[in-house]
Amino acid sequence: MMRPTLYSRSPRSRPGAGTPAPETPTPAPTEPAKPHPTWGRRLARFKTPLLVLGGATVALLAAYLHGSLGTTAQRITQEDIDAAVRHTLEKNPLPSHSVKAYESVRGSIVRVRGIADGPIGEELEQSVGSGVVIIDNGTILTNLHVAAASERLKVVFADGLESDAIVVALQPEHDLAVIKARTIPDDLQAATMRSTAGLNVGDHVTAVGFPFGIGPSASSGVISGLKRDFRSPEGKRVLTNLIQFDAAANPGNSGGPLVTAEGEVIGIVTAILNPTEQRVFIGIGFAVPIENAAAGAGLPPF
Repeated sequence: MMRPTLYSRSPRSRPGAGTPAPETPTPAPTEPAKPHPTWGRRLARFKTPLLVLGGATVALLAAYLHGSLGTTAQRITQEDIDAAVRHTLEKNPLPSHSVKAYESVRGSIVRVRGIADGPIGEELEQSVGSGVVIIDNGTILTNLHVAAASERLKVVFADGLESDAIVVALQPEHDLAVIKARTIPDDLQAATMRSTAGLNVGDHVTAVGFPFGIGPSASSGVISGLKRDFRSPEGKRVLTNLIQFDAAANPGNSGGPLVTAEGEVIGIVTAILNPTEQRVFIGIGFAVPIENAAAGAGLPPF
């Protein structure tokens, strides 16, 4: 049985091993092909920009986490807000309705004095009432029964200046008089008036004037009723469409303003109800709506 020939890798086992092999021409060297750039080389090319971008990303992430943690740690609750409000109000309490109303009209309030000539040129004060400046040229609203009670009128402004005054218009049906001062302060302020439309029973009001000649004085209360009628104690006059209020008013308050919590004049105090002969306040006062008063002064309607 024949076995396949085994060939050795040694040149001695090749045929013709004793003779040298013919020379084979050496091929000319060729330029090696450029290897394609690998990912490592690409990353190396952008190493610096990638480091900058990575650092910025880390910084932004750290800032976000810090802000988030800080916001969580400083979260303000409703209880915190309520406590802060209470602390502020305790330290700086808000002014009352009456304070705001009084401060709004204080510069516009006048004391109206009824003067009669006495012996040897003396001036006798026959009556005292109140008034409110509605035009800064010295035009003042007051009650007819205040203006008509004496031979001459004088008014005293908030800064103490006293001046003679004349009557320029009358509204007997509303117990109103419009008077004008001959001399006025340089910085005279007119009160702000507001229509009575939209008023409600229970609204805060303040009456400002000179009760018994003392003042200016302020008393506060609420509107007790609207569109009320009033008959004078002598039965000579019936007033209609009045504002009823419970802020204290006494003789001397007549002609003064009835003021809202916002500091706006809505009426002129004209009467108090007292079925006794005391003629002092027992809880019910009346004011003429400012619409009637403004019409008497020739002002346009609201």
